[in-house]
Amino acid sequence: MATRKNYQRPLDLRTGRVDMNHGAGGRAAHQLITELFVAAFDNPLLRQGHDGTTLPDASGLGPGRWVLATDAHVISPLFFPGGDIGSLSVHGTVNDVAMSGATPMYLTASFILEEGYPLADLQRIAQSMGQAAREAGVAIVAGDTKVVERGKGDGVFISTTGLGWLPQGIAADGTRARPGDVILVSGSLGEHGVAILSQRESLEFETQIVSDSAALNGLVATLLAALPDKDSLRVLRDPTRGGLATTLNEIAVQSGVGMHLRETDIPVLPQVDAACELLGLDPLYVANEGKMIVIVAPQAQEAALAALRAHPLGAGAVRIGEVVADDSHFVRMTTELGGQRMVDWLSGEQLPRIC
Repeated sequence: MATRKNYQRPLDLRTGRVDMNHGAGGRAAHQLITELFVAAFDNPLLRQGHDGTTLPDASGLGPGRWVLATDAHVISPLFFPGGDIGSLSVHGTVNDVAMSGATPMYLTASFILEEGYPLADLQRIAQSMGQAAREAGVAIVAGDTKVVERGKGDGVFISTTGLGWLPQGIAADGTRARPGDVILVSGSLGEHGVAILSQRESLEFETQIVSDSAALNGLVATLLAALPDKDSLRVLRDPTRGGLATTLNEIAVQSGVGMHLRETDIPVLPQVDAACELLGLDPLYVANEGKMIVIVAPQAQEAALAALRAHPLGAGAVRIGEVVADDSHFVRMTTELGGQRMVDWLSGEQLPRIC
């Protein structure tokens, strides 16, 4: 007796849209995963096809420990100058792992999709995400997809989890800053937040402001290789939401120290500074997605700056201040006019939906 074969048309990635079947776990969901996500992220570990991926034996990496980080991305708009929610979701989680000094290796990704979202835009996001992962040297090895009814979401939300390996002898957590240490930043501040806001509000400037979104693990590896005494590296942190000011306040409290900054040494692009003045924002509190704060012992300053500046993502690295003894854990700044200013925590949500 002849059996009828069940032929299924390929996804219409040009004009098709997400529907509720894509989140139901059946044939349509399988088709979305294989034809769109696997095609964008393809690697042998992902091809295992299990809910949980079996990772390779890590014994060959030597003494050390795994580092795990997770992040959720709800940015609006989904596409912006310099990136999109796909590349941002990779960069954000890779950087969270890298800021511990670890080497990011694997990512998982969870998607919440809104019914009616164009498949062409979803494919664009997935391909951007896959490219960002490959450029960062990480593999997206597992994931999950859910669909919510039209009007119950905002197009696409993405959560990513990252796993990395931290070799023995390397530490870079927020508790390690000591009085006398120097504070470095890898480049100019505020581009990401201003790029998002200008796109969101349809603002036009003479020079386009582009997000700095980037994976920083290569920059971290370059820095670590240049420091023979790994203990001279105290803290690594990426100043995302809340910007430089909030991040330094967090470190000051964690380490039980104070910070002293010099306004004239803090790099901000002229167009970002002008946009912040127009919008009533302080660039010290604006989000970054491709810069990092580096706190090192004073004897490591020159080696650290040279290493950072030798990498494309750290070409603008500068010293902006010092760690000081302060039982109140204040962050203070000498202003351009020579006065003193308190750089406090961010109060409230300056720029919602920024990452």
